[in-house]
Amino acid sequence: QVQLVESGGGLVQAGGSLRLSCAASGRTFSSSAMGWFRQPPGKEREFVATISANSGTTYYADSVKGRFTISRVNAKNTVYLEMNSLKPEDTARYYCAAAQTSMAATRTSLFRSWGQGTQVTVSS
Repeated sequence: QVQLVESGGGLVQAGGSLRLSCAASGRTFSSSAMGWFRQPPGKEREFVATISANSGTTYYADSVKGRFTISRVNAKNTVYLEMNSLKPEDTARYYCAAAQTSMAATRTSLFRSWGQGTQVTVSS
């Protein structure tokens, strides 16, 4: 099992940037695809981005494509989400998750470990 701790959230103005980090413990990080999900206030959790275990494949939600970038450094057991051109509709609690597969995945059912989340608030 992988334990995950997110950091880097905060309050930012529209158009600004944030970089989220997710530190993982456990020996399976480098063989697990990783994902970022978010849950806006009063809404369901939704997929944001995913990266395969070897960083060869990434997928993004249409709403963040071209603005967000997911990356990972397996030597540091860390996955990142670089968020640029932030919009008020990006306001949500952001969660890091480890998949039960090495291939990039978008379905929440494929993710076995979840962090506690970090809050991102974008003001207009």
